[in-house]
Amino acid sequence: MEAAITILALLLVAFVALGVYATVKAVGAAKRGVDRTITQARRTVEDTTLRAKSFGQTGVAGELAQLRLALRTSMRATQDALHAGVAEDASLAESVALFRRLSEHGLELDDELKRLEREPDRATVAGLLPKLKERTQRITHSAESLRWAARDRARQFADDDLDALNAQIDIEAGALRHWTVEEPSQASGAGASASTAAHGSGTDWPEPAPADPSADPSAGNSSTADQAWSGPTREEGPQAITAPDPRLRTTYPWQKSTRPETTN
Repeated sequence: MEAAITILALLLVAFVALGVYATVKAVGAAKRGVDRTITQARRTVEDTTLRAKSFGQTGVAGELAQLRLALRTSMRATQDALHAGVAEDASLAESVALFRRLSEHGLELDDELKRLEREPDRATVAGLLPKLKERTQRITHSAESLRWAARDRARQFADDDLDALNAQIDIEAGALRHWTVEEPSQASGAGASASTAAHGSGTDWPEPAPADPSADPSAGNSSTADQAWSGPTREEGPQAITAPDPRLRTTYPWQKSTRPETTN
């Protein structure tokens, strides 16, 4: 009885611990989702504000807004490209590490530009603009180099995979159309075997039937040729036997005339 109570108590503790762990994980995931949503909303608001300043304001404020907008756009595009590529290509991990180091410089420059926007001394800020532009161009150029290198690498892999796939498809298509390659060879093989069977084995064409000696020789030759190419002629049915007419018989001088029969 005590063992059963102990087992039930352990099961209860395990279920409670599992429920607490699941609750903590769910709360953490929800908090991260909320933080991500807030960050994206804040970023969207800042980008919209920068676009409005870059187009609506002139002078130092407009130039600072343009620098911040170009920096943020380039860094975000590079970040998205690298994070999307590293999931499929592990060799981009080094590029992601380099981008993190570059992001530190980018965030530092963005914070500096943001402080200069609230700086009342516009003359001093105008003097700092050339160096700020140079730093911005260097950071954006490095970010663009990483981004386009990752895209070129992914496109090259896609082209190689497509070439291999096309080669396999060509082989499969040729295998499916095997009859177009085998039919000529089979036809030539059949013709050669027929020729060998006709001439090599000693078999000749059937001899034509002998012609009637009393018939015309030319007619006999033509009938022989016809029989040789057209095959055997149809057998004729039996003919009725009729006695020759003695009146139509031809008489010759050396034959004796028949004597008339006498009756006694």
